[in-house]
Amino acid sequence: MTKVDSWDSEPVTRAPSTANLAEILERVLDKGIVIAGDIKIDLLDIELLTIRLRLFVSSVETAKKAGIDWWETDPALSSRAAHDALSEENQKLRERLQELEGDDAGEPGPRRELRRR
Repeated sequence: MTKVDSWDSEPVTRAPSTANLAEILERVLDKGIVIAGDIKIDLLDIELLTIRLRLFVSSVETAKKAGIDWWETDPALSSRAAHDALSEENQKLRERLQELEGDDAGEPGPRRELRRR
């Protein structure tokens, strides 16, 4: 009788193939996936709380095809959007200053006293 090492006698288990996981991830990012759910809390037929959860997982290109591009216009997430928001605010302030000073350099605008609080 031959001696069998303990590792030879155990069944062989294989880890999931990384190629399969990569393929799944690529497919999800390419096509996109939507996960939606609602949580409702009612007490004696009175709705107390409703939470709606929506999750859209995709690549940037797939999201843009779906018409989702809010990160491009959010100043907290996009330096270009932050710059545009700052430029717009600057332009409004310049226009307001021009109104207060008057249209011509020789014509003074209305004088207002500044009050400190």
